[in-house]
Amino acid sequence: MEEIIKVDFDSQTVSARELHEKLNIESNFTTWFKRMCEYGFVEGKDFFPKKEESTGGRPAVDFDITIRCGKEICMIQRSEIGRTIRNYFLDLEDAWNTPEQVMARALKMADRTIESLKTENAALVEDNQRMKPKEIFADAVSTSKTSILVGELAKILKQNGYETGEKRLFEQLRRYGYLISRKGTDYNMPTQKSLEMGLFEIKETAVTHSDGHTTVSKTPKVTGRGQVYFTNKFLRKAR
Repeated sequence: MEEIIKVDFDSQTVSARELHEKLNIESNFTTWFKRMCEYGFVEGKDFFPKKEESTGGRPAVDFDITIRCGKEICMIQRSEIGRTIRNYFLDLEDAWNTPEQVMARALKMADRTIESLKTENAALVEDNQRMKPKEIFADAVSTSKTSILVGELAKILKQNGYETGEKRLFEQLRRYGYLISRKGTDYNMPTQKSLEMGLFEIKETAVTHSDGHTTVSKTPKVTGRGQVYFTNKFLRKAR
C-alpha cells in the first residue's frame, strides 16, 4: 500500500499539521484546527497536543490525532483529496484488524512488558546485592551478646557508607537524646530512654590509683540491639 500520509502505527495517530498540508487547506493551520474542534473533537481522546520545532527554530504547536478523528475531518472537507486520505485510513484499519496484525501487536506489547520486568528485576537484584552486607551484619549483631564502644560503632558506620567519626557520633547521640548532654559525672552516659530500649549498657571498671584509693570508671557501650538500631538509623540518612 502506497503511503499517502505518515502514520504512527504504535499509537495509530497522524500529525494534524501534516493532514492540514495534505488536504491543501487554504486557511492557516491554527484557524483550521480550531474550526475542526468545533465539530466536537475532545482533547485527550481524539487529539493530543505536542510541540515540534519549526523551520525558524521556534516551537510550533501540533497535535497527534487519532485515525478515527482523521477520517471524520477528511469527510468534513468534502474534497477529492479528503476522500482519498479517508479511504487510505480505512484500508489501514482493515490491515490492522487482520488476525496476523492483531497477533503482531499483542506480541509487541508482550515484548515491552518483558523488557519492563527485566529492568525492574535488575534493579531489585542490584538493591538486594547492595543491602546484603548490611542484612548479614544486622543478623550477626542482633544475636550478639558483645557490646562495643561508640568509637567502634563509628568505624562500622563508616565502612557501610556513613561518614562519621567517634567525636561526631558522640555529638549526634547526645543531640538525639541517647546520651546525656548535661555536663557532670554522667556526661556521655546513656539516657534512661536508651537504657530502657536496650541500646546501651554501662561498663564499670574499678581503677586503683597509686595512693591506694579506688575509683570506678564508667564507659557507655553499644549493645547488639543498639548496633542494629543505630546502623539502620544512620545508614538511612546516608541514602
